Amino acid sequence: MSKPLAERMRPKNLDEFVGQKQLVAQGAVLRNVIESGQIPSFILWGPPGVGKTTLASMLANMLKRPYYALSAVNSGVKDVREMIAKAESNRFFNSPNPILFIDEIHRFSKSQQDSLLGAVEKGTVTLIGATTENPSFEVISALLSRCQVYVLKPLDKEDLIGLVDRAVNEDVHLKNKKITIKEYDALLKYSGGDARRLLNSLEIVVNQFLEEDVVIDNEKVGEIIQANMALYDKTGEQHYDIASAFIKSIRGSDPNAAVYYLARMIEGGEDAKFICRRMVISASEDIGMANPNALLICNAVMDAVKNIGMPEGRIAMAQAAVYLASSPKSNASYMAINLAQAAVRETGNLSIPLPLRNAPTQMMKNLNYGKDYQYAHNHANNFVDMEYLPDNLSGTKFYEPGINGAEDKIRASLKDKWKEKYGY
Repeated sequence: MSKPLAERMRPKNLDEFVGQKQLVAQGAVLRNVIESGQIPSFILWGPPGVGKTTLASMLANMLKRPYYALSAVNSGVKDVREMIAKAESNRFFNSPNPILFIDEIHRFSKSQQDSLLGAVEKGTVTLIGATTENPSFEVISALLSRCQVYVLKPLDKEDLIGLVDRAVNEDVHLKNKKITIKEYDALLKYSGGDARRLLNSLEIVVNQFLEEDVVIDNEKVGEIIQANMALYDKTGEQHYDIASAFIKSIRGSDPNAAVYYLARMIEGGEDAKFICRRMVISASEDIGMANPNALLICNAVMDAVKNIGMPEGRIAMAQAAVYLASSPKSNASYMAINLAQAAVRETGNLSIPLPLRNAPTQMMKNLNYGKDYQYAHNHANNFVDMEYLPDNLSGTKFYEPGINGAEDKIRASLKDKWKEKYGY
């Protein structure tokens, strides 16, 4: 079976590499590093389909270095350690250290990134990471300080058109056909600036023509690509990018954008349960106490989708997306649990106040477990002023009500109850 066009067109040297002239042109910083043969560990940061993976594998081939690759999507600490052990065992005296390529390194947890540190520090491997996210936020500082960061830019229109023309004229299969490209706009639109998707789109379009003469225009591309929505990669970067755009549109209170990205996922065949789970999370993380009904709505929609299935389930999902995007926003509950967990990690297992302890046995009662506990419902307004936090955390505020109608009332109520204790 023939390799996909994008794989067949992978450049073999820097002169064939498309775009990123600021890095790989004659005299550019990364080219100088590569040509010196002494490459440091580095991270390639840029959007999908601009050549991060290609650059890493091409570099290893040019320098004749052993090359190991992992994807952060489906690799764990065990995989990293096994790969490092393999690199160590295959390294001989005075031989150059292997290159370890980690695709989507921003998806590695802290512990997974920590497992790379020793090998990078000792020079067991030269790490090349690829990320679509800002590494200063997604890569731990200890690892980031040991790596250079090179920024890859989106491919411009001329780069993408040049890539199409080169494929038509040089690819082992396409050059045997008579291909005329009347218009490029649709191909570029469906690629979204991603070179890999552009070549995949071109191959899909060409393969629809049974005859040797292939005439490509915007209308033909639109018809064919719309019928082949598998271009939405449910396991790759496109999956995460569109899901991210969906949630950020909800958080940004734009129901139009939220419904658009919902439609992108539905048309791409995304699992409806995945979409519903993301909305349930958003209901608590981004809306929370500003509108507690949001969580109920999202759980109801998840049940509705399970019961009625697709495509009708899309209607309920759209209702939830619009409801979430249109709701007032508050991340106060989300921030509260983050702060509380941080306090727990910092202070450890603090002693529970005696009045709050459970006292199922007489011995526990003799130790004053539960003594002086006051049952709130026996007091006016179902409230009694007593200490519920451990002594070391007395007066610590984790929950700060958001600025919205619902939480303004909550703040006023808490201030009335607790006076100045928590600073509400």
